[in-house]
Parts: sequence; C-alpha cells; structure tokens
Amino acid sequence: MRLFSRLLAVVTLALGCATLASPAQAAMNLCNRTSYVLYAATGAATGGGVNAQGWTRVAPGACRVVVAGDLAAASYYLYARSSQAHSGPTRAWGGDVQICVKDTNFTNRDAANAPVCQSDDFFQLPFATVDTHHLKSWTATFSESPALATLPQAQMAGLKRLLRDAGYRIGALDARPDKAADGALADFRKKLRMAPAASVGDVFDALETEALKTATPAGYAICNDTAKSVAAALGQRARNDWISHGWWKIAAGSCAKVMDDLRGVDSVFLFVTRINGPALVTGPAKFCTADIEFDIQSRTRCKERGLADTGFLETRVNGLNGYAAHVGENGLVRPGPKRR
Repeated sequence: MRLFSRLLAVVTLALGCATLASPAQAAMNLCNRTSYVLYAATGAATGGGVNAQGWTRVAPGACRVVVAGDLAAASYYLYARSSQAHSGPTRAWGGDVQICVKDTNFTNRDAANAPVCQSDDFFQLPFATVDTHHLKSWTATFSESPALATLPQAQMAGLKRLLRDAGYRIGALDARPDKAADGALADFRKKLRMAPAASVGDVFDALETEALKTATPAGYAICNDTAKSVAAALGQRARNDWISHGWWKIAAGSCAKVMDDLRGVDSVFLFVTRINGPALVTGPAKFCTADIEFDIQSRTRCKERGLADTGFLETRVNGLNGYAAHVGENGLVRPGPKRR
C-alpha cells in the first residue's frame, strides 16, 4: 500500500555521534539539538532478525535513553521524524534499511529489509545504521541546518518554533532571547494557568498539545479520528485527464500526508473506508478503484475495465497551503485549511 513513509522529506536532519564516558551509563542515548520535537524509533539486529520499537519523544535540547544497558546487538538502526504539531513539511532522518513500524507506539520483531510487513497495522520506514564501534554506550545527536551549537540553544529555538506553531507572532527561529518570544511564552503560561514552578518539559508538552489542535502541515493530509484502521484513495485532475490513486492505510489516531504540494490544485476527491468494512467518506464524484494498490488513468468505463465504480467526495483546496481531512465515525469532520 502507498504510505506516509514514502512522502517524508528524509535526510533533512543530520546526525552526529559521540560515546559516553561512564560505563555506569551504558545505553544508547538520543540528544535533540534541533528546534523540532522529534519522535524516534530504534532497531537492534539479534538472532537473524530485528527488534524494533518506537516512538520515543525527544524535546529540543533534551536527551533520552532509547536502549538501556550494554549495547550488545550486532547492529543498531535509527529513524526519527518531527512532530505533527509543526507546520510545514515533516522533517525526518533515516537511511536505507527498511524496518516495519506503525504510527502509534509499537514493538516488533521482523527481518531487516523484509519485502512486506507481517501485519496490516505496520508499514516500512528507511532506518539508518548506527555504527557504535562495538562500544557498550553510544550517544546520537540530531542537528539541523543552520546548526544550533548547544542543547540550550536548541531548547530556546524549539520554544520559539512551537509558540509560532501555536499561533503566536514569532520572528526569527533562533537561539537568541527576545522580548516578543518572552511575552508570548508568558501569555501562553497565563492562558493555560501553568504553575510558576512548571518545568521546561511541562511547557514543551503543553505547547505541542496546543499546536496539534490547529496544525495543518503543508500539502494534503488525511487524519483517522476513528478507533480502527482505515484505507483511503484520492482522485484528482492530472493535466488533460483524471487519475485515482490508492490505497493509503491509516492507523487509528494517526495522519497520513498524501500530497506534498497543493499549488495549482483546485479540488482533491476523497474516498475512505474501514478495512474490510463500510465506507466512511464517499460522494457523488465517480472514480475507478481496485482492490490492490492502484494508479488509474481516466474515470470512465470503470466496470468495462474490470474496476469498481466508486463515489468520491470533493474537498476544495484552491488557495490553500495545507489541508487536513479528518475522518470520524460518521464521515468527514473538522477539515483544517491553512491559507497561503
């Protein structure tokens, strides 16, 4: 199936590594020297397979243990992506080792570079191999361009980024303190009635939660607000003809970004169904679909071509930079547009 993983802007974050000095701290640690809240997944090669787990949240300027104890696996793998609370394209770091994951927290054992995932809830993402030089401890530090020199600088820039994502007018997303950012942060803490002793971690948690309520990343996203996985298909105008694409599988409570750019697009037609269940989003616009992954040219003579004639719902996106189609138990709810 066509998945969110294919559309991530991979290798937009760089990764640097350094060993930990103390044997008492034996572990793999991740440090976030970027202005983005990151979610990381790891894999460890043992016994002919890969044990994968995710997602570990690492706030800007923070470090987290992702593998506790001595690092004894033959190989380690790492993938990270930015929070969906951030506006604009998703940032991600990975490599060329395909490992099965799911959008929500998971643990999984599979073969590295397996051709397919064993469960419909999982899909593949390209992990990077982390060379630990056979040391018992390792720290991987994510950075961005232009680089932030220290973890405290990343923390400052990260607070500014989330304040902007939450709707505040913030100037440069840099590490310099400024009155506008200080005032916005004070206003945010006051609105949420945060205790004076609330930690920086508490502030990051609250800011990310607020930004997620209004975030509409650039492009076209489909968010599954139901309790079960769904499958989605799109129809759109392509030059002098129509084309339909499918399927994107979207786990409960997660979003899939299916188009990166809406420039020049007037409408996107959407069909969403429960997997092996009833349709949730449908409409009067007919497009051709198939039971397997498909890209189908033209929307006419579907049945004559051995295809299904399926009703899609039009979503108007003309003039929008981003659109999030939220799918609920009773159909499309809370579409989230963002004007250019």
